[in-house]
Amino acid sequence: MSGKFDVAIVGGGVVGCAIARELSRYQLRVAVLERAADVARGTSGKNSGVVHTGINVPTGSVKAQYNVDGARMFEQYCSDLDVPFVRCGKVIVALGEAEIPDLESLMARGVANGVRDLEIIDSAILKRMEPNIEGAAALNAPTAAITCPYTLNIALAESAAGVEFMLSTPVLDISGEQGAFELETPSGTVSAALIINSAGLSSDKVARMAGVNRWRIWPCRGEYLILDKSKGGLINSMVYPVPPKGGAGLGIHITPTTDGNILLGPSADYTDDGDDVRTTAKIRRQLLQEASEFLPGLSPRDVITAYSGMRPKLVSSRVGGFGDFVIEEVPEAPGVMHLVGIESPGLTAAPAIAEKVSGWVRERIPARKNPDFKPKWATVRRTREESLEVINGLVGDDPAYGEIVCRCEMITRREIVDAINNKLNADSLNAIKYRSRATMGRCQGGFCGPRIVDLLLEHGKDPESLTLNGGGSWLFSGTTEDLRAERKARRTEVKS
Repeated sequence: MSGKFDVAIVGGGVVGCAIARELSRYQLRVAVLERAADVARGTSGKNSGVVHTGINVPTGSVKAQYNVDGARMFEQYCSDLDVPFVRCGKVIVALGEAEIPDLESLMARGVANGVRDLEIIDSAILKRMEPNIEGAAALNAPTAAITCPYTLNIALAESAAGVEFMLSTPVLDISGEQGAFELETPSGTVSAALIINSAGLSSDKVARMAGVNRWRIWPCRGEYLILDKSKGGLINSMVYPVPPKGGAGLGIHITPTTDGNILLGPSADYTDDGDDVRTTAKIRRQLLQEASEFLPGLSPRDVITAYSGMRPKLVSSRVGGFGDFVIEEVPEAPGVMHLVGIESPGLTAAPAIAEKVSGWVRERIPARKNPDFKPKWATVRRTREESLEVINGLVGDDPAYGEIVCRCEMITRREIVDAINNKLNADSLNAIKYRSRATMGRCQGGFCGPRIVDLLLEHGKDPESLTLNGGGSWLFSGTTEDLRAERKARRTEVKS
């Protein structure tokens, strides 16, 4: 693999892909180098999916600027990309009277940041809004919203007309200078005039490759629990605690999803390994216990699965709290735009960051508009959201819309096939999962998993090449014929 580009974007998270889509409006040669087997497999695909208003970010910070600007853009952004967006609002709940001054401080900060329609409500109003939630008072932020983070990330990538996505392509080293950079990868050298470092958890390492030693990323793991859809009606809006002072996160909150589940989390645990996305029994108990303070009666049986994601923090556990976003080109590395420490609210800020970085590129490389760019994009069709009349019409045109593969999520054969034939050629089981939602229901793939494998084989995939998530995450180690031959050879050896 090799190639010459105007811009090389290192990292296929939501910010990197938002920049790629924004640059695809112009006639530029753009490449995205992503170390994972698909986009949205890191921080960007494993978070709460919250479109933050700007209450929690320091006034005057870089975060505040991009958070508030991105939030204003977000609803139209999701509409253009055919991505779910629900303005469900958020309540930050004070468990006791002693926390009410904290709500007042949060409200003052939100007002200073330009957040609209904030109000502090008493326990009676909170109870009318959220009958199942216990609290003394709350800060109501009705403009807060949710989206589906991995669907957004994938839509940004697949709608970026003409951009070349290089998956499973980590950057090993960077040499050269502005106008003639060389990025070394396991598959060859990529040449680029400009580099955008949007590598998330590895952004400090990529910066050092480019000769910049200013930053260090501290990985901080956040675990989540997902509740069954049968519990989806327990809350109407996002329910947050008063943020813990000096904590690494905003506290364990209760968040509805655009697909009808509820999330509990995240925790906040620093780790030395940014790939350590395990989940633990200890945190599972902690999440249930802390969420139950606001929402009594939660049971471990309500949980269908758990997952974790990483925050790329610029402050250590010893310092605590939050660092500001780094979005800058520095003197010692002209031609490289560094995006470092883009933790929450990075998802919300992504559209605004993309506009900023696109402008930086076009100041250096003037370019005409791309006639192939499509302002509107359609994702994989979600049959379960259609009316019966529409579904009948779809089945009449294509019987694959009438065959349910995933019973929990009501995903059809056609949706699975469309996900297999994705524009990035990502072919792991998780690539199919995050494009279609198959395997995300109560049984977690127990029913549909083997059927998805059958469809992959029907579409020409070698069974021994199939992986869960790329790399060495093989689904199969061999065939039954291989196993029989191995057992026969062992029996013969024992007899002899």
